[in-house]
Amino acid sequence: MWNYTTGDDVLSSPAVANGVVYVGSNDHNVYALNANTGTMLWSYTTGNFVLSSPTVANGIVYIGSTQITHGGQNVYALNATTSTKVWSYTAGSPVRSSSTTLR
Repeated sequence: MWNYTTGDDVLSSPAVANGVVYVGSNDHNVYALNANTGTMLWSYTTGNFVLSSPTVANGIVYIGSTQITHGGQNVYALNATTSTKVWSYTAGSPVRSSSTTLR
């Protein structure tokens, strides 16, 4: 077993695909971790809290980020292998998972 420490709370559920764990953190980052060892493969900085749970399909990680007080709600599509941003979309309201509550 392993653990990985991010720079802030993790309030979302991780997604696991092809031997990689994807998770967002309130430290404004999305992480890809090796599912066997916990080694970080990459991180992507959104600039906002990552409260939503990621999903992975066809080699793309989809995840949302939210700036609670000043807007800045975005959905990101990231290459699951390289973390390269494929696209982003600015949403009209906070992007968070159904089980996430604001502090």
